[in-house]
Amino acid sequence: MNIEELRDYCLALPAVEEGFPFGEDTLVFKVGGKIFLLAGLQDGHHFNAKCDPELAIDLRERYTEVKPGYHMNKAHWNTVYMNGTLTRKQLCEMIDHSYHLVFKSLPKKLQAEISPAK
Repeated sequence: MNIEELRDYCLALPAVEEGFPFGEDTLVFKVGGKIFLLAGLQDGHHFNAKCDPELAIDLRERYTEVKPGYHMNKAHWNTVYMNGTLTRKQLCEMIDHSYHLVFKSLPKKLQAEISPAK
């Protein structure tokens, strides 16, 4: 997965907004106004994703491409390198996990507004 594919994937999730609140080198994706993913544009080969603390430790132990979140709360964020070792499916699962963690933390009313019609 490259940075363009990452961007397309994130923007396809319900109610996602992108922006550059930390400068032009860091692309930020939010749902409900809360960050769920940051992508470094300088090299375009990594992103930070929110993660359940127990799963974060497990992923770091299993994959050398998953590190404690750079410049983030290391208990809740991972830095994930897209160097070709992790599959697209694995990367998408990490992105989805981050999105859903943040989505679940939103007020119920906002969740209902964001959720696609059933």
